[in-house]
Amino acid sequence: MKKYNKILVLGGTGKTGSRIVSRLNRMGLPVQPGSRGAAIPFDWEDESTWPAALKSADAVYVCFQPDLAVPGAVDIIRHFASKAVALGVKKLVLLSGRGEAEAQECEQVIMAAGVDWTIIRASWFCQNFSESHMLESIQAGCFALPVDNTGEPFVDADDIADVAVAALTEDGHDGQVYEVTGPRLLTFEAAVAEIAAAIGKPIEYLRITQEEYSAMLATHGVPAEIISLISYLFSEVLDGRNAIVTDGVERALGRKATDFSDYISKTIAAGAWDQVNTL
Repeated sequence: MKKYNKILVLGGTGKTGSRIVSRLNRMGLPVQPGSRGAAIPFDWEDESTWPAALKSADAVYVCFQPDLAVPGAVDIIRHFASKAVALGVKKLVLLSGRGEAEAQECEQVIMAAGVDWTIIRASWFCQNFSESHMLESIQAGCFALPVDNTGEPFVDADDIADVAVAALTEDGHDGQVYEVTGPRLLTFEAAVAEIAAAIGKPIEYLRITQEEYSAMLATHGVPAEIISLISYLFSEVLDGRNAIVTDGVERALGRKATDFSDYISKTIAAGAWDQVNTL
């Protein structure tokens, strides 16, 4: 196991970051979550917070908010990587976006930073159905999206966390690009149908226009820049380019990726969908 003075996990309260922090803590490793509300705060939009968060860190899990596809992300990642290396960071693990040209530019920045690196390239998380704004649609029993029948190999955030922890703590992952997916393709409609069947409650799936979806998000108070990002992801990333299952999880961990049905089982056990159709 690699020895570090400190591992900084950016997005430490998010879907992947919180899982990584939990795993590293259980392993007894020196981990520091990086977020605006952390004891030592980190804010991507406030460079003055970077040095204190990076102090004494040997390795960093880089999870950029809101997404590597937003304008200016490449420059921010380049500046951050330069600052991190100058302050002594020896390993960078980047959570990248599958099928996003801008994200791949950020990958090149990390690769050229002059230290060890690992890229984890992911797309839609299974947990988007239980730990994001999509949860409200599931709970309401009516799921409306502006997507067609394009398949997506939804990846479990627990798998991503396991790959990240391996990359941060084990030998053999430096210089690797792990494109991680689940083991099978599902349309969003099929995914919602599997959830409905498992919980035994009806969930209606509606296909709407991008304009209707953006308006719906706006009525729920979603910021305009996030609506723009989501529109990009639905219109570009879900155009079929990612409708391919890969072996990234198996290459990194030596086991199969978690199936969507297994994600459903553990989510039901956690009670995330107990309030379906009661809103």
